[in-house]
Amino acid sequence: MHFSSPLRIGMAMWSHAPWQRSLYGRGCPSTERLSRYAETFSTVEGNTTFYATPKTATVQNWHQATPDDFRFTFKLPKTITHQYKLMHCQSQLSEFFQVMAPVAEKTGIWKIQLPASFGPTELPALSAFLKQLPQDLPIGVEVRHLAFFAKGEDEKALNRLLIEHEANRIIMDTRPVFSAPPTTEAVVDAHQKKPKVPVHAIATGQHPVVRFIGHPELGENDGFFANWLQRLPLWLNEGKQPYLFIHTPDNDFAPELAVRLYRQLQQQHDLKTVLPDLKLPEGGDQVTLL
Repeated sequence: MHFSSPLRIGMAMWSHAPWQRSLYGRGCPSTERLSRYAETFSTVEGNTTFYATPKTATVQNWHQATPDDFRFTFKLPKTITHQYKLMHCQSQLSEFFQVMAPVAEKTGIWKIQLPASFGPTELPALSAFLKQLPQDLPIGVEVRHLAFFAKGEDEKALNRLLIEHEANRIIMDTRPVFSAPPTTEAVVDAHQKKPKVPVHAIATGQHPVVRFIGHPELGENDGFFANWLQRLPLWLNEGKQPYLFIHTPDNDFAPELAVRLYRQLQQQHDLKTVLPDLKLPEGGDQVTLL
């Protein structure tokens, strides 16, 4: 895939040992996993920055391992979003962006993940925070407070705020994983950690972000993805460039699920002429995807 694709698709990480089977090919050293990942997928969720700011040398390595048309998405540190709750954190924010400067041009979205305790009364803090950011900085905001999913005045206020700042509302679709019985450690863990919130497929900016948390059985995801086979083409027709991130509870077969769902999307509304092919590389086991 390359930059001309109107849809970016990726996963929650780029380094995962079980992907030797499918994504990297056997014998791939861990230092080459990002470059191998970027040969197939056009974006990735950089969640590690939520927990700790990386070393400058590490960020430079990320830049060198990826082509110019690859796009990272990075979460702002939890000290900013959860500890300071977006207030009085300008120095921490500046330090973070300074370290991340080598990949700034390759970052498609800077993600603000807010805790479930961040509710309607704190929207002024979000507004003030967005105002202090550069206007051309691509932002995604993920909320978890239930008031923002109730289709009432609080949710309308949030959406108006995001539209005003051209910030993208990050959409969590956890229906697939919550439909899976909690019979494995990975599913139990996902049920405990993933938010069980309604899916409100609204585009408040030019890059709607969908996080699809899949069922461990690949075929069980098709029915849940059916709505996205309608929504994503609508956004594409409006000239938007969606970001689609595919998870599974343990992520072992996330590459296979990503290719499976992407091919379904390709076949929808003649999008095969618009969306380039997405294939797992030669050298990995060729798993039947459809």
